[in-house]
Amino acid sequence: MAIMMIAEIAGQTPGGYEATLKAVSEAMKSAPGFLMHSAHQTETGWRVIEVWEARENSAQFFAAHVAPNLPAGIHPKVTFQPLHAVVTP
Repeated sequence: MAIMMIAEIAGQTPGGYEATLKAVSEAMKSAPGFLMHSAHQTETGWRVIEVWEARENSAQFFAAHVAPNLPAGIHPKVTFQPLHAVVTP
């Protein structure tokens, strides 16, 4: 079942987000189960929303690629929601 991963990243800056995205974007494009990434700045930092085919795909990618590239002191609060439907082109 597809899931939506929501990461609330308090203290993240636009520069920190851009650096992390640059470090992981190529690997993300070919990651097993990856469907979509979006992000926006919030009042307290940054929010990332991704859609994956399974929670395990997201967790494995985060551990292998995202966590090692996060700026010092940045610890995303991650939640997952099961999705009823995903429409792709």
